[in-house]
Amino acid sequence: MAVSAVLPILEGVFLLTTEISWLEMSDLNHKLLKRMQLEAPGTFHHSLMVAQLAEAAADAVGANSSMCRVCAYFHDIGKLKKPQYFVENQVEGNPHDDLTPTMSALVIIAHVKDGVDMAIKEKLAPEIIDVIQEHHGDSLVYYFYRKAQEQASEQQNKNKEGHPSDEDVVEVDRKNFSYPGPVPQTRESAIISLADAVESASRSLEKPNPTKIRTLVDEIVLSRIKDGQLDDCGLTLNDVKVIREVFSKTLRSMLHTRIAYPEEKKKAKKSAQKSKDEAKNVVPVEELERQRKAGGK
Repeated sequence: MAVSAVLPILEGVFLLTTEISWLEMSDLNHKLLKRMQLEAPGTFHHSLMVAQLAEAAADAVGANSSMCRVCAYFHDIGKLKKPQYFVENQVEGNPHDDLTPTMSALVIIAHVKDGVDMAIKEKLAPEIIDVIQEHHGDSLVYYFYRKAQEQASEQQNKNKEGHPSDEDVVEVDRKNFSYPGPVPQTRESAIISLADAVESASRSLEKPNPTKIRTLVDEIVLSRIKDGQLDDCGLTLNDVKVIREVFSKTLRSMLHTRIAYPEEKKKAKKSAQKSKDEAKNVVPVEELERQRKAGGK
């Protein structure tokens, strides 16, 4: 009883978060998470999937799985500022169609700073704030970077062909399309960073199978290593190997396909045949008009 009473004070003095506190913070009824469920449901679902991946990987390599689960819940809370600018929350239309690639990248990158501000305001654990800052490291917003390069290249080609435009050719600066960092500083932060990238990329898989999933995981992890995103986190090569295997196994269970049962196939066939029969019985407008005139006479 005495320890429970002074535990918050001890955690504040020594800048530690105990398992009891992680368990309390894992409650999905936190007001930020409830806001996310209503205002950014796609981001909320993504965060749950990242938490599942990160927790399983952390267990496998001996990292703090409770911390990974909770930090994954909150890692994208900054998207609550402008949820419609993130593809997982878009239902109709894409607001980026009306923005330049540089402006779009600024909006995407800003969710890290917005998330940190919200976490500080809500007095979340320091580890959560660190993960929010680090989960993208200093990586590139590649889609809009490539889009900006393509637009600049097209403009240069027009100028060379003798069709000058009023718009100047803007040099694409990589810094304008990079997250501010820092790169992950702990094993848990690195695991969440990898889980975030893998889960996002897995949504683009068509007809996922074990081979496609394994290839995707390997490509994502290798690109992060080459980009230097795992240089300061303390993960060993063996840890990374285990994490890749866990991600592949967990994604296979998350992205499983559902077979069509015989009864469902039969219903679908009947529905298709009914539509064809109805289409055959439809009388053309011209025939109806001819019959109406004949009746009038």
